[in-house]
Amino acid sequence: MTSHLLQGLAATTVFDGSFFESQITKIWDWFLGKAGSVLIALVCLWIGLKVSKWIMKWIRKSFEKTKLDPTVSSFLGSMIHIVLYVLIFITVVSIMGIQVTSFVTLLGTAGVTLGLALQGSLSNFAGGVLILILKPFVIGDYIREDTHMNEGTVISIDIFYTRLRTYDGKVVVIPNGTLSNTSLTNLTKQEKRRLDLNIPVEYDVDLRKAKQVIDSVLVQEHLVLQEEPKDIVLDAFQDSSMMILVHVWVKTGDYWQAKWNVMEQIKYAFDEEGIVIPFNQLDVHMIQK
Repeated sequence: MTSHLLQGLAATTVFDGSFFESQITKIWDWFLGKAGSVLIALVCLWIGLKVSKWIMKWIRKSFEKTKLDPTVSSFLGSMIHIVLYVLIFITVVSIMGIQVTSFVTLLGTAGVTLGLALQGSLSNFAGGVLILILKPFVIGDYIREDTHMNEGTVISIDIFYTRLRTYDGKVVVIPNGTLSNTSLTNLTKQEKRRLDLNIPVEYDVDLRKAKQVIDSVLVQEHLVLQEEPKDIVLDAFQDSSMMILVHVWVKTGDYWQAKWNVMEQIKYAFDEEGIVIPFNQLDVHMIQK
């Protein structure tokens, strides 16, 4: 019985070896028969990639000359780039002798399966189209995505993703489907933006004097839009301070610089007038019996 088993294993090994040898031989014969076509296809692939880069460079320059909206040009550029890659791929496949019609049919048959598998990508593509049409933001806007609190300046809007550059130089990539299906805040859509400040002062400070000092600082600050209304009001009584609320309007591009200037000048003015900005503290009174 043992000898029969060994003979069977040997026969199987010989069969498997001959099978693999035949397959390798077929592949080698195919390669020899298609060597010229494969070489031409590789050359065409290299030339096609070079030409596609040149075409994309020419298209981008054309977009700049026509002063097309950067949002539209970025989206169209991404689409054209993908189309060029598809054309290059089909050309290379046809040169290698593979029937393009059967290949396209195969792609069509697999389209439904791929569509189900790539629902997220299709959603991102649809989101990109909606962003392009509705324009909730454009390249150069500073936005905040309210779900995950990602924020930054929009640097590109591609077919599937939008890229943001944060204030500290990082790049955040957000799917277009997320941006089109969630709330977001465009912080630079308008030319003017309201600056809100909360200024605490001690309870024994003359409130009228504190408000006059703040008003004088706002009048002297050149980044504050003086023609717009200003609010300087007592907003809340807190544990250790009175909270003065300040509302002023500034140009959107001057927002951060105006905030820093006003905060610094208020501190200097308070110091000169002896107005104390309190910190959290607890007063303990000892009662002797």
